[in-house]
Amino acid sequence: MIGSAIVMLVYWAVLVIVLAAATALAVGALGRKSATLVLSSAVLLAIALGLAAWPTSQPPVIVAMALGVLSLALAVVGGGPAASYVLAVATRGSVATGTYGGILVTADASDGEAPTSGRREEVMRGGLVIGLLERLAIGASLMSSFPGAFAVVIAVKGVGRFTELAASEARERFIIGTLASLIWATAAVGVWLLCV
Repeated sequence: MIGSAIVMLVYWAVLVIVLAAATALAVGALGRKSATLVLSSAVLLAIALGLAAWPTSQPPVIVAMALGVLSLALAVVGGGPAASYVLAVATRGSVATGTYGGILVTADASDGEAPTSGRREEVMRGGLVIGLLERLAIGASLMSSFPGAFAVVIAVKGVGRFTELAASEARERFIIGTLASLIWATAAVGVWLLCV
């Protein structure tokens, strides 16, 4: 009996440590273009998901709280660097970034039309803050057993960005970035959901 209690204590400690390390790496990746930090955090997130999927009893309350805080923090903070990494891989550097975190597109060109002037404007600005709020809303909705909020969050984001999606580069960035961000947030919160 004591042996199994020690095994469970070690199990929960390892899970908390792995999730804390993934969160620390994600925080370190904020504002940096470090594939190593993002991929290391992703590997630790995958390990945490694997550990959490292992059938066990309910965690002690303090462990459940720690896992909840770490899962939500990883969901919110880690999704930005992960989405940036996925966008960099998908676009292969073909999209110019703007001063305020957006992308530069030709101001008056629609798809299939040649631009009439060389003027470029920045669209998709504020992605960092929008992404943080989006992942917080998604994580909180999953943790509170209200997954229907997914649709609301995506609808609000789509309506808010609608006028900026005329250029194909903006649409591509919107879709890829949103999906990468939501997948990350869901996986991170999934650690907590699998444990409780």
